[in-house]
Amino acid sequence: MKSVQCVRYGTPDVLRLVDAAKPTPKDNELLIRVHATAVTPSDVAFRSGDPFVFRLFTGLLRPKYFPGTELAGVVEAVGPAVNSFKPGDAVLGATGTDFGAYAEYKCLAEDGLVAHKPANMTFGDAVHLTDGGLTSLVFLRDHARLQPGQSILINGASGSVGAYAVQLAKYYGAVVTGVCSGPNARLVESIGADQVIDYARQDFTRNGKTYDVIFDAVGKSSFARCAGALKPGGIYMTTVPSLNIILQMARTLVGDKKAVFAATGLKQRRENLLFLTELYAVGTIPQ
Repeated sequence: MKSVQCVRYGTPDVLRLVDAAKPTPKDNELLIRVHATAVTPSDVAFRSGDPFVFRLFTGLLRPKYFPGTELAGVVEAVGPAVNSFKPGDAVLGATGTDFGAYAEYKCLAEDGLVAHKPANMTFGDAVHLTDGGLTSLVFLRDHARLQPGQSILINGASGSVGAYAVQLAKYYGAVVTGVCSGPNARLVESIGADQVIDYARQDFTRNGKTYDVIFDAVGKSSFARCAGALKPGGIYMTTVPSLNIILQMARTLVGDKKAVFAATGLKQRRENLLFLTELYAVGTIPQ
C-alpha cells in the first residue's frame, strides 16, 4: 500500500510517499480502507518538531513515525473477536500517538477511538469531527464546565476546532461571540454565534466587553492579553502548548481568573466520539 513517511523534521517537503506493508488486523481490530484524512495543527507540530515537546512522541533527533492521526473510511476486514463492526461499515476514528493515518489502510482497535459514521456525514466532514469536535468538547464541557447563560468568546471561530466550539457552546446554552476574519463572518453566524467580531477591525481584548470564558482555538492571544476581557472567576483556554501557558497555569492557581491548556488528543475517550456522532446524526452540530 501507499503511505506517507516523515524523513526528518521540517517543512512539508520532508514528507515522502512510500510503499509500506498492508496491515493485518489483530483479533480485536478492524482494518480500514482510508477515504479521508486531515492535516491538523498537531500534525504540523509533529512534522516540524516544533514545539520540541512533540518530539517526545516521535523521536528527539529524527522522526520515527508515519504521520496522520484522523481518518474516515470503510471497514475492509475485522479480527475474530470484533463484534460491533463488519466489512462494509463506514467509520471514522483517530489513531492518537499510534499515528499512521496518512495511508491507504489503517488498523484500529474495536474499543479504541472509532465509531460508525452517521449517514448524513461525508468522509471529509468526519475527519473534522474527530479533530475539531473532540477537542472542543473536552475544553468546553470538562474544563470550562460551560453553563446555560454564560458568555464565551471563541478566537478562531471559523476553523475546525473553533467552528465546533461555537456549535457545542450553543448546545450547552451559552451566549457565543466568535472572532474570525471578515470573509468568514457569515459562516460563523450561520453555525450559531450570537455576535461576530472581525479581528482586523476590532481588538476583542480592548473593546470593554468581558466574558466568563475565552477559548483561543488558534493559540494567537495569550492569557496576559486576554485577562482584562475575563470576568472575575473567568477561564482562559488555549489549544496550543507552550512554556508560557504552563507558567500562566501555575500563576493563576491563586487568582480569580484561570488559564487552561489540555493535551486533548492524547487522552480522548470513545464515549466522547459516540456522543458527538449522535449529535451530528440528529443535526445538532451540522457543520
